[in-house]
Amino acid sequence: MNGGLYRSTHAAPDGEPAGQEGVTVMSVDGPADTPGQPEQQSSGSTAGQSAIMAIGSLVSRVIGFVRNALIGMALGKAVGDAYTGAQFLPGQIYELLLGGVLSSVLIPLLVRRRKSDPDGGQEFTQRLLSFAVVMLGLATVLVVLAAPLITAIQTSSDKTSPAFRDLVTNFAYLILPIIFFTGLSALIGAVLNVRGHFAAPMWAPILNNIVVIAVCGAFLLIYGTEKALTAENITGAQIALIGGGTLLGMVVQAIGLLPALRKVGFHWAWRWNPRALGLGEIGRLAGWMLCYVGANQIAVFALIRTLNGAEGTTNPGAQAFNNVFLLMMMAHGIIGVSVMTALLPKMSAAAADGRFHEVSEELTRGIKLVAAALAPIVVVYAVLSKPIAVFLFQGGRITNDDALAMGTVLTVAAFAVLPLSISFLCTNAFYALQGNKTAALINLPVVAVRIAGYFILAAILNQSLIAAGMTAANGVSYLVSALISLAVLRRRIGRLSLGSVFTSLLRVAVAAGVAAGVAYLVVRLLPGSGAPDGRIEAITQLAVGGVVILVAYLGTALLLRVHEVSQVVGMVRRKIGR
Repeated sequence: MNGGLYRSTHAAPDGEPAGQEGVTVMSVDGPADTPGQPEQQSSGSTAGQSAIMAIGSLVSRVIGFVRNALIGMALGKAVGDAYTGAQFLPGQIYELLLGGVLSSVLIPLLVRRRKSDPDGGQEFTQRLLSFAVVMLGLATVLVVLAAPLITAIQTSSDKTSPAFRDLVTNFAYLILPIIFFTGLSALIGAVLNVRGHFAAPMWAPILNNIVVIAVCGAFLLIYGTEKALTAENITGAQIALIGGGTLLGMVVQAIGLLPALRKVGFHWAWRWNPRALGLGEIGRLAGWMLCYVGANQIAVFALIRTLNGAEGTTNPGAQAFNNVFLLMMMAHGIIGVSVMTALLPKMSAAAADGRFHEVSEELTRGIKLVAAALAPIVVVYAVLSKPIAVFLFQGGRITNDDALAMGTVLTVAAFAVLPLSISFLCTNAFYALQGNKTAALINLPVVAVRIAGYFILAAILNQSLIAAGMTAANGVSYLVSALISLAVLRRRIGRLSLGSVFTSLLRVAVAAGVAAGVAYLVVRLLPGSGAPDGRIEAITQLAVGGVVILVAYLGTALLLRVHEVSQVVGMVRRKIGR
């Protein structure tokens, strides 16, 4: 979910690698194919499709960080933690209602109906949207009515004050209706993706972020930053402005997607005929997905309780965790999600036709590409974590110490980015194969590892490291998920060329290690020595350290003949020459 709302990391968030040249993406808008025959492939490459999405995602997420920085400046740590806690709620409930089912069931189903129905799946999609809108509306109303009970459960802790719990509830009343508009946006995005249009879903969140940025600007102008905000002294008008502005942002995002539907030739007509949807089939496929998502939300529940239990201590808190999570998801979204969003329709079509070797080839190619593209970002997050946090989040009611604490969490998060994206690729491969039961069963031990990590690390770590510990537990669970998934996929679809994957990952790791070592030494010689006191020092460290990392990584990767990096460099050279 965009805008800083937590979403299950194994269910596609907002929908995003630059792919190898010559890799094509299935076009469902082309000539109708005879059932059983290979589909006509478009001339556009995975790289071209992903580039559009990656640029949109990057712009959206950069603006999203401006948004989150302003929220922190406006609210500070105490109220910011309550606001962030309330934002977790619609993300959890959305995932249970639609999030995982959308990527694992509905998109593959829409692809099949797009190819097989005489009208290209238009009427089926209209019926699906009509049914989903009604169900989302009813669910949203019920959840808003139950807001006090939901927040009481998530904030029940001996260390959580009644005022903090009440504040989370008040924010929840305003923010929970986001569930409806998030679901609407996701459904429209799925319709557009199936019809080969990827740009609008990537760019629409920018509208959301601009609205919230404007609201935060108004908050700062009206109320200033001189007085520290707490759960006890924040006013109803301040809560209404921030909470209502957050909801308005998602409403604008959903509306902003409607013109793109007309562009792809889809006409939204009300068709209420649930029986014609084949809900039995959807239900059978979705059942295991609900098990999968439900297990993830238990982990989120444990996470929020742990973070809320440290409210008022030296723990960086939910706001810091969420800010770092957004940074991690930015890297994952620009690279990993772009890859899978472009490849999922093609993989689904290949799986439906029994061409498992193509599924294997695309998954292997995706892992190599994601690793090569994410490695320098991992190094940047690990080496430049504190200047990044100071540059993005310090200001207003967020102090330098608060920002440096977020930097510590980001250092840990750097090592979770690559396992996250690889596990995401593998899970979506199961979706393409309609292996929802397998994905759900794999997820059970993964969630068990994650929750155990939360409780163990919370018990042994200093309070100031709780958020970092929760991030480390996530990273370990992503790695476990990737390893189990690859082993099962190899048995399901055949050879995955894991030897070549390992060789590629090893070369990427060496290149990343060289870049990290050189950058670490250089940054320690700069003013602030890696822990900047203010934005000037942070900008200096980011500029110098970023250039060193990029040059060192690219140079070493080219020397080691990392194929994916060589392709990207070659493509850039050709475009510059042209």
